[in-house]
Amino acid sequence: MKFVDEATIDVIAGKGGDGCLSFRREKYIPYGGPNGGDGGDGGSVYLKADAGLNTLIDFRYKRLFRAKKGEHGKGSECTGRKGEDLYIKVPVGTLVFDKSTEEKLGDLVKEGQMLLVAKGGQHGMGNIHFKSSTNRAPRQTTPGEPGEIRTLHLELQVLADVGLLGLPNAGKSTFIRAVSAAKPKVADYPFTTLHPYLGVVSPEAYQSFVIADIPGLIEGAADGQGLGVRFLKHLSRTGLLLHLVDVLPLEGDPVQNAMSITQELEKYSDELAAKERWLVLNKVDLLPDDQRTTHCQDIVEQLSWQGPIFEISGISSEGCQSLCQHIMRFLESIKQT
Repeated sequence: MKFVDEATIDVIAGKGGDGCLSFRREKYIPYGGPNGGDGGDGGSVYLKADAGLNTLIDFRYKRLFRAKKGEHGKGSECTGRKGEDLYIKVPVGTLVFDKSTEEKLGDLVKEGQMLLVAKGGQHGMGNIHFKSSTNRAPRQTTPGEPGEIRTLHLELQVLADVGLLGLPNAGKSTFIRAVSAAKPKVADYPFTTLHPYLGVVSPEAYQSFVIADIPGLIEGAADGQGLGVRFLKHLSRTGLLLHLVDVLPLEGDPVQNAMSITQELEKYSDELAAKERWLVLNKVDLLPDDQRTTHCQDIVEQLSWQGPIFEISGISSEGCQSLCQHIMRFLESIKQT
């Protein structure tokens, strides 16, 4: 399925029902008085988070959503039926903005969470409300109010504990396949990952975390080049970033490749660049045993890397289990703070 992480929709709440103009008409009661009932309130529009959805693709085909109108009031002081509310299902992790004002209306991050996005119109009043000692036969009513109309911009940000960073072909997809049940496409050409993949990793029994593989970044990504910038926002919710570097790339130098990713993060967001980030030197199985230590140390020294460093091979799973155990301990530690 094509991954769609942004959508624009129009929502229209229901109009309130009009108040009724009516008078009591019964035999032997010539002056029965007013008995017009109120209209019903219009239906409201809600967004509801649904863990069963993982894209906004449905909104590419249907963009207009309208709640039901309230019924008009009736005689004998009968109130019109309230318009039925409309509940629109969206994926967990959806951000909601008013497109015209750019106001953030809400962030649906929990299963079943609901957000009112368009309130139904208030009901109109029947003529029974306007009866008085000086006006015993009022012909006054009020109409129902229109419901709110809004154009919404929806953005989906995947919910993951750990995000993977790296150039195309750095081995992110291979790594996530090695440590989880996720099956992203793997090939020896750029941009095999065209949308984020989520994998659940269980280093030990009763322990798990979610890891996200986003499209590889290229130089200029923060300015809109390539595919990765579109998904950088998905990393904003993560607690940890893993910066995967191919130690023996087919093109370029591993140090320059790593520095280009750091520069793109800093250009895109200071907050994202400041997140906890671990250096993961991938594909170390391609290095001769007698050169591995020297080669990896040289990369680390040129980067002046101060954080944790791991050496792995996604294809052979070497070092992956140890890395996942360290990740689990780190995530547990930040939950306790």
